Amino acid sequence: MDDLTKKRPEDPAKININQQWEIDYWTKELGISETKLIALVNKVGPEVSNVKAELWREKKRSNSDYDGFGY
Repeated sequence: MDDLTKKRPEDPAKININQQWEIDYWTKELGISETKLIALVNKVGPEVSNVKAELWREKKRSNSDYDGFGY
């Protein structure tokens, strides 16, 4: 049974997408949707450092698509 009083992950270096409270924690912590979090974990694995690195890479890629002219 889940302990609903938990506020932080047991292992702060990994994201457990099988626990809803962890999903809730990490979506808030990372500022992303549940769908995005699950997709990232499925893509790069549960290590928080890998998820953050992929978020950074995606942001960098999306910013490089911007040409500065609004087109």
